Amino acid sequence: MANGVEMESGLVMFTDEELREMSGVKKRGDHIEVTCGCTSHRYGDAVGRLRVFVNGDLEITCECTPGCQEDKLTPAAFEKHSGRETARKWKNNVWVIVNGEKVPLCKTVLLKYYNQAAKSANGSHRSHNGRVCHRDEFVRCTRCNKERRFRLRTKEECRVHHDALADVNWKCADLPYDKITCDDEEERASRRVYRGCTRSPTCKGCTSCVCFGCEICRFSDCNCQTCTDFTTNAKT
Repeated sequence: MANGVEMESGLVMFTDEELREMSGVKKRGDHIEVTCGCTSHRYGDAVGRLRVFVNGDLEITCECTPGCQEDKLTPAAFEKHSGRETARKWKNNVWVIVNGEKVPLCKTVLLKYYNQAAKSANGSHRSHNGRVCHRDEFVRCTRCNKERRFRLRTKEECRVHHDALADVNWKCADLPYDKITCDDEEERASRRVYRGCTRSPTCKGCTSCVCFGCEICRFSDCNCQTCTDFTTNAKT
């Protein structure tokens, strides 16, 4: 395209000039993909496909081996998966190929939307690596009265929790993953205090792990009045 990579919405994410000589560029419905990689001195190059979304999200599908099943990795997780000895510097260690040379992400335009999202966020619900953070939540079964844990790391997991909260008759058997029944034991109280907050594992609801509505946990197709603020229940 003459004017750059245009998405279905009509938005031009990057110009042709910005992506010139970059290997493996492909336009998808709501993002672009490029070939990426990370080099370990011990294991060599781990190659993958980096997806860049206009909302700032970055996801990598690893192709280090033909049978690798790692998908939707954060750049930091991909860096660790590759065996990089000096991890935790993914902006420098994860690279793309430009004009035949390995170029760190931090020296490309591909972090433009990621950096914009980081600047616009108030930091109240983002973890140390810039990703949206929601702590684990619990829903009580209406049949056995036991509390069941819900992990809120992805939009799909947030939707499962959201729908469970909205269902006044929710029961253990409705949980689509971790197949459990009312006969299964409830987590011990000493275990339930660990909620996955990045600041404190026993957090009772701080601004680091309690989100008040983001793109991951909002659901505009629901009219239940909790589509933007159901995680505030953690405060109460």
